[in-house]
Amino acid sequence: MNQDVTPTFRPLYQQIKEALLARVVSGEWSPGSFIPSESALSNQYGVSVGTLRKALDALAQENVLIRYQGKGTVVATHDSDRSLFQFFCLVGLDGKRSLPISRVLIRERRAATTEETEALALGTSEDVIHIRRIRELDERPALLEDLVVSARNFAGLEEQPSPLPNTLYHLYQQRFGRSVAHAEERIFAVAADDKDKGCLGVETGTPLLEIRRIAKDLQGNPLEYRISRCETHSHCYLNEL
Repeated sequence: MNQDVTPTFRPLYQQIKEALLARVVSGEWSPGSFIPSESALSNQYGVSVGTLRKALDALAQENVLIRYQGKGTVVATHDSDRSLFQFFCLVGLDGKRSLPISRVLIRERRAATTEETEALALGTSEDVIHIRRIRELDERPALLEDLVVSARNFAGLEEQPSPLPNTLYHLYQQRFGRSVAHAEERIFAVAADDKDKGCLGVETGTPLLEIRRIAKDLQGNPLEYRISRCETHSHCYLNEL
């Protein structure tokens, strides 16, 4: 029996957007480099400048490109300031953003748990690199992070001789060629356990905010799974939509 199939319509700008994204993913356009001008790209793809501009704007909204008025368009990089304001959402109760100071407690390679395997879409029996660190704000422990990445994709991260940078996404991009494009977060209310007591200086049972984040690359593949537990007596989670 024949089945009716409804054709999928994709706007032309969406098709151009995907073609441009493919050039970023392939490495043809590297982070920090200027891409060809709007007129040059519209000629390459045989579309109007308006259509091309709409595709570029869409990629800029997704933090793949950065548009500079009168200068051109650059493939986004993860410098410290950009990573801080885009991905670090814990602020003072007055809304003031501060750069956190990081103190690494654990950096190891180990077998992935079932939860980590699912979050990172790993194969069976794969290893991860696990990093635990305290993030301090205003000279006080504010957040305890446990993050894992695939040992296959980030080989040697656990052995890096120099101290880890405060913002890891720049390191992922520059050393391993893995760019974080966006993240998916789920937020829970939890009670502090003994580990939180020792690391954050709170009493067991103190209410904490738990943020579970999966950071993904330009193609939507998971790169990092991070669980953060936050003390909210003097800080809050701020997300500008």
